[in-house]
Amino acid sequence: MQSIYLIRHAKATGQEPHAELTDEGIRQAEKLADILAHHSITYIVSSPWKRAVQTAMPLGIATLQHIHTDERLQERILSSLDLPNWMDVLKRTYDDVDWVEEGGESSRNAAARGLALLEELWSRPEQHGAVVTHGNLLSLLIRKYEPSFGYEEWTKLSNPDVYVLERQRPDAGMSTIRRIWTD
Repeated sequence: MQSIYLIRHAKATGQEPHAELTDEGIRQAEKLADILAHHSITYIVSSPWKRAVQTAMPLGIATLQHIHTDERLQERILSSLDLPNWMDVLKRTYDDVDWVEEGGESSRNAAARGLALLEELWSRPEQHGAVVTHGNLLSLLIRKYEPSFGYEEWTKLSNPDVYVLERQRPDAGMSTIRRIWTD
């Protein structure tokens, strides 16, 4: 692949795995498909969570592509506990990538599973691919290519949001990332 479009799902009814897109989210996913259909995307992989798959579906229809799902793209579980201060806990995970709340996943481990998938995509024969995932995992993937991307930048992500990761020198593993979505 030469480019990978990293996509955050459209507006949803909640955060749980079965949360669906809202009516507005459905319209956003259709707009996203209209825009990205002109980018020659020939491979689409999504988190298996419902809101991500629903975001990917219009793009799959517009590009006549099958939607593959991969559990490595599911959102990072911050904790198995109900955390009233979850934003503070999330902020801490950007400052200490190995810190874990009870029943949760560290930033390092979440990023590693997503990055493993990206490495596999770089080896695929298609030129342009799309990855549909969730905000926190997306921010951790972006951070690999733009190390200053942290909690504050995460708070500014929109639903949906799109960044394009482009291979500049495949032989040297060099890539650039830039945001292409405008609210």
